[in-house]
Parts: sequence; structure tokens; C-alpha cells
Amino acid sequence: MSQFSLDVLRQRYVVEKRPLEVNVEQILRADTRAGARAILASIDKRRFENRSEGQRLRKMLRFETSLWESGHHAVAGVDEAGMSPLAGPVSAGAVILKPGTRIVGIDDSKKLDAQARQELAKEIKERAESWCVAFVEVEEIDAINIYWASIQAMQRAVGGLGLTPQHLLIDAKRLKEIDIPQNAIIKGDAKSASIAAASILAKVERDAVMRTLDLRHPGYGFADHKGYPVPAHYEALARLGACAAHRRSFGPVRKALGLPPLLPWPSAAERATGPAIDTSELT
Repeated sequence: MSQFSLDVLRQRYVVEKRPLEVNVEQILRADTRAGARAILASIDKRRFENRSEGQRLRKMLRFETSLWESGHHAVAGVDEAGMSPLAGPVSAGAVILKPGTRIVGIDDSKKLDAQARQELAKEIKERAESWCVAFVEVEEIDAINIYWASIQAMQRAVGGLGLTPQHLLIDAKRLKEIDIPQNAIIKGDAKSASIAAASILAKVERDAVMRTLDLRHPGYGFADHKGYPVPAHYEALARLGACAAHRRSFGPVRKALGLPPLLPWPSAAERATGPAIDTSELT
């Protein structure tokens, strides 16, 4: 092979990541030049990563696969985003993946950077059987508290799906108002591909809302911190006071407004229908 041929091979099999034909691999492995060794090293690394990703995805699909094999083809993953921010709505996503769907890179939205979430959200929407993102606004959050607002958002997301799910996989919560078999899975966004997909859509759509709120209420930095309680947000609250996008049932916002603390809400444990199941022992 000429040096030009190695450049062509590098472009084709390393940059473009095309599958390596057996005869080309045999030629490369017989080539002792450093360039040929480097091409093979890159391909071998990608193969290893693909095998590892395949194993990870099989594990993340174990709940869905079990349900699919039992005849439940419409399995919806459900998750929320935006429980702890001091401003903006809480969102929830619901996603039904087609049986056998594998989306490379899908994971708990908190483990992904913004660009990865955006790219995965696009793929999830394209490949899902059905999906929905729903919101509960600040006024509702202040009226019923953030825990029940998140439950409401998830119920709305499930209700907004294009077909009725046969089973729900939910991140650590139960939706008692929905008469559908369901599992509450602790840290489900890291254990179930459907829940992870829902967490990604909920996060991406909520972030878009916070960018819009940043334009309406400049100076708070909503586009950067998305309303979360970070030092820059506390500083803006102290300097500007609270705006219409802030949750007045949250302590730091009440302090900025000079309002007294609220009495404690009833705990989630006191009002929930039952504890979530910890599936950490499953393999």
C-alpha cells in the first residue's frame, strides 16, 4: 500500500467508521508500517467500545426486554426534571420504545452533556413509538408543592402519549391515579433505557423553557443555571429580588421576598402509595 492508500483507509475506516472488510484487515495486519498499526489500533478500540456499549445497553433494557417477551409491547418509561430549581416549571417525559430498540449512548440525563442530550433527544423522538413531555407551572408548584407537582407532570406526560401503555417503568415514584401496571425503580434513569429516554426529553425540553425565561427575565442567568440553586442564582436573587418565574414556596425565594418560612409539607413518604423497589441486586 502506498502512503496515499493509508490515508484513504484512515478516512474510510477511522474517520467515517465504516465496517472493515476481512480482506482489507488481512492486508493491514500484514503491513508493518506505523500508519497501518495506528489504523488497526483505532479499529480495535472502537470494536471494544462497541462490545462494551452493547453489554451496557442489554443491561439497561433488561426490564423492557422481560416485559416485551411477556407480550407487553407498549412499555413506557417515565421521569421528571426540575425538582430542585428555585424557578421555572417542573417537566416530565414519557417514552414508549419499540420492542428491541437500542439507542447508543442513552443514559441518565445527568450523566450527559448538553450536546449529547440534544442529539439523543432527536434520535429518541425519531425512533420512539410514542413520546410526550408535559409541564407543571410555577403557580401549580406553589399550590400543591413540588413533589405532587412532579407527580402531576408525569401523569400528564403519560396521558399525552399517542397510545395507552400496557406497563409503566417510573423513576422512584408511583402514579396512583393511573390504572396501569407499573414499577417504581430507584435510580431508574440509570437502569432502564425507557426511563433514561424520558429523563433526556424532560431535561432538554425544560432547558429550552428556561432559555426562554432568561429572555423574559434578564439578569438571573436562567439560560446558564436553568434555575438551580447555585451561587450565581443566589447572588441574582439578592441583587434583583424574585421575578414571576420564581417558586414562592421555596425557602430562598421567600427569603428574597421577605416572606416567612412555610410550614413543612406532608412528606412524600407519608402520602405515597408505597415504597419504590430497589433493583440494584438485579443483573
